[in-house]
Amino acid sequence: MDRRTALKSLGATVLGAPAILSGRYRVFPWSGQEYSARAIRLVEESTVVDLLCQFRFPDYRDGDVTKDRLWLDTPSAFTEEDWVRYRESGVSALALGRGASGYEDALRFFARWNGFIASNGHRFARIDSADDFGRVKQAGKVGLMLTFQNSEHFRRPDDVTEFYNLGQRVSQLTYNYQNMLGAGFLEHQDGGLTVFGGRIVERMNEVGMAVDVSHCGDRTTLDGIEASTRPVLFSHATCRALLPGHLRCKTDDAIQAMARTGGVMGIAFIRFMISLEEPVTIEHALDHFDHVARLVGVEHVGIGSDMDIEGNASPTRAPDDPPTWDAPNFDRYQMHMNEQGRESIAGLDHPKRVFDLTEGLIRRGYSDADIALVLGGNFERALSEIWV
Repeated sequence: MDRRTALKSLGATVLGAPAILSGRYRVFPWSGQEYSARAIRLVEESTVVDLLCQFRFPDYRDGDVTKDRLWLDTPSAFTEEDWVRYRESGVSALALGRGASGYEDALRFFARWNGFIASNGHRFARIDSADDFGRVKQAGKVGLMLTFQNSEHFRRPDDVTEFYNLGQRVSQLTYNYQNMLGAGFLEHQDGGLTVFGGRIVERMNEVGMAVDVSHCGDRTTLDGIEASTRPVLFSHATCRALLPGHLRCKTDDAIQAMARTGGVMGIAFIRFMISLEEPVTIEHALDHFDHVARLVGVEHVGIGSDMDIEGNASPTRAPDDPPTWDAPNFDRYQMHMNEQGRESIAGLDHPKRVFDLTEGLIRRGYSDADIALVLGGNFERALSEIWV
């Protein structure tokens, strides 16, 4: 009996015997972690979408040639042992969310990733339309969305059309600093969406590419929302109401404006975007899900972990890489780590974190229907309205 059949059998048993709901089960032979039958069933039955899971960060503990580079250079190097982490994660589809330094770099990115997917077609499939979510899940594969955390590769509106044809379905208008479209939140001054940015948003709406304003400054965020005629996304963000003064987090005004477009906010699992004080726990992360649900409705909140599949929140850097925190205005992140020097949060820092999140949503009293929306139904709905 394979894992999918076993989980469906377990779900049927639970539905037929409510008293079993108090039981806990080990689903993964390589882990001692136990989950409730209800959580297992919900993950199994839901289309789980993480709108920012960066596949595998460069981890130099793997050696000089990190796995992320090895897999793209030699797609056949992706082994069955590698695959099991993705297959058993519970995630149905994930958005890569990398960045490109410009047009040529973006072309290389798409060539490499499209090659990887083609070489591993029995494991992964590119998500191009909303219908693909169900098809990929039914086939037992993991869906990949080729997305960027910046739009510096758009030199003109026609580039939006070109990259859409290459498979891009989401683009963040800016990363941390100013580009031709607008200002990131680390920029000295946020002048809002530029005239060029407005033209790019217009073309994104026309072709069916999602507008993401996660890293944008406050003014650019609101301008981007106002300029779009389709739902706008925060692929990965958290709530400034819970972290006063934290400029990477979104204000209630921005969250409400996003929700009015029909958009969805993915909650990031980075500890210094979740709480300003240690220790940071999964309960603090759940507070952000609760805040969005209460403010604008459960239909507008989802997952945007900003992890890789292993649960790493940032890459293990090469010895000669400059530290990120030397960047101008980086103190706006209000960065802090746990005792092990990690940015991730216990319980959300491993491949099975979607099960832990589901258990948390159960503890908070969410219904099965609402949990299914948070796990992926909301993003699936919003993207179906954007992708024409």
